[in-house]
Amino acid sequence: ADSIEDLDVIRHGGMRRLFTGLRAPSTCGSWLRGFTHGHVRQLSSVASEAVVRLAGRVPSLLAGVEGLAFLDIDAKIKETYGRGKQGSGFAYNGVRGLNHLIATLSSPVCAPVILTARLRGGNCDSRRGAASMITEAIGLARRAGATGVIVVRADSAFFTGPIIAAIRRAGAYFSVTAQKNAAVKNVINDIDDDAWTEIAYRHPIPDPETGELITHAEIAETTLTAFVHAAENPGRQVTARLLVRRTPRFKRNDQGELFRVFNYHAV
Repeated sequence: ADSIEDLDVIRHGGMRRLFTGLRAPSTCGSWLRGFTHGHVRQLSSVASEAVVRLAGRVPSLLAGVEGLAFLDIDAKIKETYGRGKQGSGFAYNGVRGLNHLIATLSSPVCAPVILTARLRGGNCDSRRGAASMITEAIGLARRAGATGVIVVRADSAFFTGPIIAAIRRAGAYFSVTAQKNAAVKNVINDIDDDAWTEIAYRHPIPDPETGELITHAEIAETTLTAFVHAAENPGRQVTARLLVRRTPRFKRNDQGELFRVFNYHAV
């Protein structure tokens, strides 16, 4: 079924061979509300097997993943209406809704395919359950043909010791946006002025504050040792490349610009 209408097949009516008279038909909602956590995991297992078998029958579905595969994970808020919606809550953006976590698999030559997904309460942290889900997704990606290099990509919400440790234990690489904490800022401040290389954007991007189009940026590479707190991240310390991009921050006022200020983005 790819729509609610297709699930009308479960509206099986009175089942005359078992009952006399009329019986209220089941609905999609009553069917789903009968699911336990065990049922959800069973359904997830069936869906995973379907992806693996489909990839085997349709080679173009995940073409190229045997060489280089990208596994992307992200959380998103789906707005809901009414206080009675089970699991709904106010998220970090102030919207009442549900929070779903999705992992997709792609390659440089194929579009993303959803590997696995989880639905969570609207007020949960984006990282809840992410480490176990990434471990599961990497194993599923291997079964689906990603036998080469797997790079897990995520935004700064997933820049945590347990998540990076889970990726490394599963034998994958990671490309995660670094949080702008004190350690990251100190490393960026130590980059020499002559270490920056200018790049030009093929398509200009708007400045997040002023909307002015940015046509050029500067990039530099350094090294970051993260998750060094032994109590919070026992055995999870990792040293990796830190790629930094900086774009000029435009200030519109009567005084003009006294010195150049930049916005920084580190991965």
